[in-house]
Amino acid sequence: MRVVVVTESFLPTVNGVTTSVLRVLDHLAARGHEALVIAPAGRGHDSYAGFPVHRVPSVAYRQFPVGLPNPSVAGAIAAFAPDVVHAASPFLLGAQAISAAARLGVPSVAVFQTDVARYAATSGLGATTASLAWRLVRRIHQQATLTLVPSTASRRDLEAVGVDRLATWGRGVDSVRYHPNHRHSPATAAFRATLADPDEVVVGYVGRLAAEKELDRLAALRGVEGMRLAIIGGGPSLPGLRRRLRHLDPVFTGPLHGSDLATAYASLDVFVHTGTTETFGQTIQEAHASGVPVVAPAAGGPLDLVRHGVDGYLVDPRHDHSLRRAVRRLVEAPELRARLGEAGRRAVVGRTWERLGDDLLEHYADARRSMAAALPVGPRSAEAPRARGLSTSN
Repeated sequence: MRVVVVTESFLPTVNGVTTSVLRVLDHLAARGHEALVIAPAGRGHDSYAGFPVHRVPSVAYRQFPVGLPNPSVAGAIAAFAPDVVHAASPFLLGAQAISAAARLGVPSVAVFQTDVARYAATSGLGATTASLAWRLVRRIHQQATLTLVPSTASRRDLEAVGVDRLATWGRGVDSVRYHPNHRHSPATAAFRATLADPDEVVVGYVGRLAAEKELDRLAALRGVEGMRLAIIGGGPSLPGLRRRLRHLDPVFTGPLHGSDLATAYASLDVFVHTGTTETFGQTIQEAHASGVPVVAPAAGGPLDLVRHGVDGYLVDPRHDHSLRRAVRRLVEAPELRARLGEAGRRAVVGRTWERLGDDLLEHYADARRSMAAALPVGPRSAEAPRARGLSTSN
């Protein structure tokens, strides 16, 4: 199969979209498929996993390069002659690619990953901007042959604004790299010593430091005795967080990757996720794989990932004292932390990228069958199999 992967984010920028795209490309390479990557301009990385990377002009927005629509996109897609176009978290660049695919008669699979509309609302841009963003989301995804959603909440949101032809596709997790056994390694012991005293419980966050992550909620942890807060990541909110959370005396480690990130997860006793606009929550899976219990808001992607009272706690996103109570309970109960952490590990150990990659290939096949069924090629077209989860109401 020949696949054009169009992504709004790619190396050297590292975030959830980039990571997901890299795992998809790894799987395509492992299964012997061919791919072309179209991505915003960035330093280096003209190829990945043996696949060429076609760069388009971009502008910087909040430390991210944002790809701009460019005439070369349609040309690159046409020249590659793909069987399917994969649009990762489509916005400006992805929208252009989906339109180009439709004109060329190529099926497209759009992966809904970034809740642009809710980000607009939480960033203080107002309800009007959020409404416009939802209309844009609908326009983009209704052009795609199939949209893949990562969670029940995301599916409900898209259905509410009139997007159909939906199917669910989650994310895999590396349960070898992220493993509870790392808690006993010398590297973890050394790293943990930089975070807290031996008798302190380490409560940590991992991820980008940005307004939509709502890390100000961590201020509610003031006065929880016996804990030390560790914030692992970087981003534009770092200076403000240093000021607003100074009463907690948190440790800011900066961004970590690879084995260093696995060591950081293994150094935590409790993982706290604060954002209410997450479409999935990959760091929750990584914490669970590391055997760490999770506290997260009962909103968005975490609703599918955290089983309340089994492998963590879902807290009321409207009241920060709910977050404080859950964290305090775990800080005070080491046996409870161990039990919930073990349950989290069991829940994710089978969610491998290999399995999710094979599921994605099936979705590609579904999109191709769906487009073939819609083409006016004679009586047999009406008998072609429908894509899984697709609506015929459109």
